[in-house]
Amino acid sequence: MPGGVPKLPKFQPADIQADVGWGHQICFYHSQPFDWIKKTFIDKPATEEN
Repeated sequence: MPGGVPKLPKFQPADIQADVGWGHQICFYHSQPFDWIKKTFIDKPATEEN
């Protein structure tokens, strides 16, 4: 059995770009429901003054 520490895989620029893209999409997806909840339940509706 050969000794030594196994080599780690080398990261390619395309891998990093894909990870950043997925991270951006996940953040964007999770922020949309929060905005809807905030508008629906937290923010007070605008009152009309005559």
